[in-house]
Amino acid sequence: MPKIFHSNELNFASGPFNREPFGLLTALPYLCKQADSRHLVFDIRKLPPGEYSFPYHYHRSAEEAMYIICGSMTVRTKNGFQIVNTGDVLFFETGEQGAHQFLNHTSDACTYFDVKTFYELDIVVYPDSDKLMISKYNEVFNIRDQEEYFSGEADITNVWKNLQGGKSSKAPRESDF
Repeated sequence: MPKIFHSNELNFASGPFNREPFGLLTALPYLCKQADSRHLVFDIRKLPPGEYSFPYHYHRSAEEAMYIICGSMTVRTKNGFQIVNTGDVLFFETGEQGAHQFLNHTSDACTYFDVKTFYELDIVVYPDSDKLMISKYNEVFNIRDQEEYFSGEADITNVWKNLQGGKSSKAPRESDF
């Protein structure tokens, strides 16, 4: 069923990831949740004067686009800084090339429509702080703790043996069950 959100009925508030100087306001409850969207995450956001949006980040599995409804802000990307204004459209691809962050350098709020693709899971990388977040669960990890794939797997023969109550760790025969 189509869902229409009237601008005069939106309530903007701090979301769960706000802490000074990250003062981004979002239409709450989240518009995409109200619409029961399965593959798009979308919201209308307001960035107050002097505030930053989220920490500098990029998405490994999501493309993101914004439309500036009113106001102006500075966009930080891998290529530097640029000012965007009312009517501008921004697109951020997946991966490092799509890294971004906003700062409202003006004395008026900047309001924008934010939409990104979502297919069950996204990994968000924060290059400034060496973190990553599994976005579906909002779990944040330090990248420096990254492990080699087989780390901790060297003793698998004994693991199986212990799980089988001390029996041989060779492949079980049907008679073993």
